[in-house]
Amino acid sequence: MCLIPDGGRIFEVISRYDDLLTMRCRQNYEPGDTLALIVPFLVLHQIKESDILRLARQADLTPGSRNLVSTLLSQEWHVFCITTTYQQYAFHIMQQLDIPLSHVSATHFPLDQFGNSLKLEDANAISKVELDILSMADRQDDEFILRRLDDFFWNHLPRTGLWELMKSVKPVGGKRKFNSLYSFSHQHDVGIGNWVVVGDSITDFQMLRGVRDAGGLAVAFNGNQYALPYGTISLISTHISDILQVLYVWENGNLKDVENFVREYPIDGSERNQFDWLIDKKDIGGIISKSREMRRMVREEAGELG
Repeated sequence: MCLIPDGGRIFEVISRYDDLLTMRCRQNYEPGDTLALIVPFLVLHQIKESDILRLARQADLTPGSRNLVSTLLSQEWHVFCITTTYQQYAFHIMQQLDIPLSHVSATHFPLDQFGNSLKLEDANAISKVELDILSMADRQDDEFILRRLDDFFWNHLPRTGLWELMKSVKPVGGKRKFNSLYSFSHQHDVGIGNWVVVGDSITDFQMLRGVRDAGGLAVAFNGNQYALPYGTISLISTHISDILQVLYVWENGNLKDVENFVREYPIDGSERNQFDWLIDKKDIGGIISKSREMRRMVREEAGELG
């Protein structure tokens, strides 16, 4: 979205709209469906699949991810990626980490097939809502965001040729992430309670909750307020490879051993390695605050999103 004029600000509002729809339990809506909602804007500005791949080639990896994945693969762990992002982006990143594409679940997005479906009147309507969205970015009025975008997405778009295209995009978020995990679980004959999953935002909460409730290890890595309540543990750190310490405990013991390790882990005041046990924790406000700050540092602009 940052490839189009003011696209970053437009995406922030649509991402907030995604949060609001999720929290209000809109029927047939999953967190992360933002990546379907932005289809009209990408088509209007003639963004191509090659643009997505170019951005993937420029992307920085989360610090510690190469070390984490290479270490786990060398020790015969099976590593998977379940991500809301588009396949063009995800596949390139996973190839950099030597994660086989058969272990990747990402959003199918044939964007180049969408380009010839935009009529002049629809283009004008999208341009108009862009201006309204930019005004919302300054107002930060959730009720106004809901009213205006409800009208655009669910009243106007169904009368256009873009509607079927937008509906065809099924972002891998929310329940679809858990379904992908369940599919991998079935393929590899490993019960949900034997998995470790790592997530950080609203698109991950159902996957985190499903694994936690099954007795598995659900890790909120620099998680926000939508992910942390559903984790087994949290990790606040600049480097995702710091999770290795917990994985070794999990591999050689059980959940109680992980709990003991986390509770006894020393707090040295540095920016790395703050673990917290989340199950039955009454007040996680302090964890959310610290995790939010680290999330912004590590994820930069994306750290502001739900």
